[in-house]
Amino acid sequence: MTTSASVSTESEGAIRGGTVTDRLVEANERYAEAFTDPGMDARPVLHVAVVACMDARIDLHKALGLQLGDCHTIRNAGGVVTDDVIRSLTISQRKLGTRSIVLIHHTGCGMETITEDFRTELEEEVGQRPAWAAEAFADVDQDVRQSMQRVRTSPFLLHTDDVRGFVFDVKTGLLREIDPA
Repeated sequence: MTTSASVSTESEGAIRGGTVTDRLVEANERYAEAFTDPGMDARPVLHVAVVACMDARIDLHKALGLQLGDCHTIRNAGGVVTDDVIRSLTISQRKLGTRSIVLIHHTGCGMETITEDFRTELEEEVGQRPAWAAEAFADVDQDVRQSMQRVRTSPFLLHTDDVRGFVFDVKTGLLREIDPA
């Protein structure tokens, strides 16, 4: 399988013929040439929001059989439910009609390799402590449970009865559901 990772780089952040960003802009121009307005609004057809890790190995739409317009996708490091994720889910539910929430963490997550000491390291390096928590974790299953609990107990979310959590196996592509108990 050929991936973007197989493209040789001349220096960090640069590729032949320009930067990575230049490559993305050129790809967008090709995309826009054939683009037609699908006539959708921002409301997801399936009324679902998916919260997942930002890991580049996970193609959420393909893995879940989703099409353009099916869901809201919220991604961050670890796929953890932070205050900003609650903000996005609240808008998704209250203004755009979602009712179901799917949480997806994955095997081999980089958030299992760091600790909250990361914030101290940053403070020592830049002279300011980040206001945010790293949200690192040692047990992916337990972190999925914690994320489900954060969603279910948020006073801002209207629909917390259909919240399910999963771990995506980056080697097999399969989801494993996590019991919230």
